[in-house]
Amino acid sequence: MIQEDELNRISNVVIGCAIEVHRILGPGLLESAYQQCLAWELRQAQLEVTE
Repeated sequence: MIQEDELNRISNVVIGCAIEVHRILGPGLLESAYQQCLAWELRQAQLEVTE
């Protein structure tokens, strides 16, 4: 089972990546564009992403 500290770390990484994607792309794009960019950012942060 994943420890609470590890879940907090992963949550912070995911939120940070999502904010970064939105900061760069801005509002108004299709959801699929955000999904692809977020997946890329998460992989760059060494997280496993399945689609």
